[in-house]
Amino acid sequence: MHRRHLLSTCASLSLAAYARRAGAADYPDRAIAMIVAYPPGGGTDVVARMLARYMAASLGQPVVVNNRAGAGGEIGFTELARARPDGYTIGFINTPNLVTIPIERRARYRLEDFSLIANVIDDPGGFFVLANSPFRSLADLVAHARANPEAVTYGTSGIGSDDHLAALAFERQAGVKLTHVPFSGAATVRNALLGGQITVASLNVSEGFADLQSGAARALGQMSERRWEQAPDVPTFREQGFDILEGSMRGVGAPAGLPGPVLDRLSNAVRDAVANPEFRQLAAQQALPLRFLAPDAFKAELVALREQYQKLWAEHPWRE
Repeated sequence: MHRRHLLSTCASLSLAAYARRAGAADYPDRAIAMIVAYPPGGGTDVVARMLARYMAASLGQPVVVNNRAGAGGEIGFTELARARPDGYTIGFINTPNLVTIPIERRARYRLEDFSLIANVIDDPGGFFVLANSPFRSLADLVAHARANPEAVTYGTSGIGSDDHLAALAFERQAGVKLTHVPFSGAATVRNALLGGQITVASLNVSEGFADLQSGAARALGQMSERRWEQAPDVPTFREQGFDILEGSMRGVGAPAGLPGPVLDRLSNAVRDAVANPEFRQLAAQQALPLRFLAPDAFKAELVALREQYQKLWAEHPWRE
């Protein structure tokens, strides 16, 4: 009896393994849902929909965007983490929110709840001022801020955003105190700067690039390791003596436990999209800095980023 039971169990396991392999070989055979944790029409949503079209061309099946906005991204990220890990539910994920939400509060997910498929965009932060501003460098800004504590106002897309965390790091390294003015998003930050309501706009480079090109604004620095090819005249923060690397990584993830062959299929679809000349042209038109990372490299970056933010939270919680 016992032997028959063991044989039956082994047979069942073998059949299950075969079914998984067969399913992976046939994947995908129907539409794939892509969860976007932010509202329709926003910057994240626009990029996700663009990527979805090119992934669909590679996969041979539609990739349908479903917006699940709310709680700074937590609602959508939680839904993604709890989905079935079969490759038919993926998500467009971004930092810092993906890693900072579980640091700030008791979230319903953690980084380990995701299979990381690929990174697509690495959009560095930057400081922007009006074109007629007397500040032409970070040194000018620091000198004024030291002489006039809290007089310099800076806008961000919200407390705990990458824009906000970057400004906090700048304050500490420069030994200055600025006044934070949080807004609901990058568009309102830009409007506030152009309207003269704030002194500095802390934005991703892509978000301020149009104003830079039009001559309405000037960039004091970009928070990347090297100068972005579309803004070669803008020095990095490191070049100006501030060791600040900050920005927003945007990529694709799925629930943890995704079968290896399915993970590879999806990662290759993202890679194909990023390599597509038409996709690259569209990204350039939207001033989106592309940076493809395969699953292992993407995971390593996010784990390191989480450690960085955990340390920052322990030293200086960013709630206001």
